[in-house]
Amino acid sequence: MYDLKGKRVYVSGHRGMVGSAIVRRLASEGCEVLVATRQELDLTDQAAVRGWIADKRPQAVFVAAARVGGIHANDTYPADFLYDNLMIEANLIEAAYREKVEKLMFLGSSCIYPKLADQPIIEDSLLTGPLEPTNEWYAIAKIAGIKLCQAYRRQHGCDFISAMPCNLYGPGDNFDLANSHVLPALIRKAHDARARGESDLPIWGSGTPLREFLHVDDLADALVFLMRHYSDAPHVNAGSGSEVTIAELARTVMRVVGLSGELLPDPSKPDGTMRKLMDSGRLLAMGWAPRIGLEQGIAGVYADFLAGGPQRGL
Repeated sequence: MYDLKGKRVYVSGHRGMVGSAIVRRLASEGCEVLVATRQELDLTDQAAVRGWIADKRPQAVFVAAARVGGIHANDTYPADFLYDNLMIEANLIEAAYREKVEKLMFLGSSCIYPKLADQPIIEDSLLTGPLEPTNEWYAIAKIAGIKLCQAYRRQHGCDFISAMPCNLYGPGDNFDLANSHVLPALIRKAHDARARGESDLPIWGSGTPLREFLHVDDLADALVFLMRHYSDAPHVNAGSGSEVTIAELARTVMRVVGLSGELLPDPSKPDGTMRKLMDSGRLLAMGWAPRIGLEQGIAGVYADFLAGGPQRGL
């Protein structure tokens, strides 16, 4: 077991939804958490990253920093998504090796898997088929990060590991309807409907596609668990292991927000992928399990949304 107590632990991307959750989770580990803003450290600058790591001397690193965005952003800025993410992960992993960091966790994304992978998606599905074209630039960069960790482990004996989360939600999510994911978008739409005095909630498509969701605080707990208990080359899926239809998800959001009307599916709009479930059996078999129920988690996210005020788009 790798003990984080008393260690200096660097969390890159600490202002993001995942990075901030990792920082919250580490508060109970008795470690010193190191962070740096974008103004303090440009993670795409190799020399700057090497110098910062050499100066701060972290013993453990979480690579949660990344350029992220929705389909439109991926399609509009493919070079940025590929280059920036490659540089961030390569600079951090190389610096961690050079400065003898004891352990590193690289955080990937479920988009690394083939578009038509068998469900539930097992870790061995990686590189077995074509990627989803709308986010392949981001996916290719994340696959490279996994392979970098495996290569440094193989060639240099580094204790570098990787985890792949399913769809995440939680405090600090993006509620901008133009580029948010399905859950925060539903919360925003339901909130706006209630503010207009409406009681019904329209949704895209039939409402029948199945999705898996994991609260970001559960993910952070899983990542700390893996840092403490896992040391091997294969990446590990991190999901809830349960799925819900978009219609069931929308009705849960309606209950939380306080809409008492009808759910209004729009079959003229696309459903997207009908099912996306990751097989997290490897992680669950180690003894970890999620703790935050979906409705409980959504209630917390809505409270965060309300507390955010203008920056949430209200």
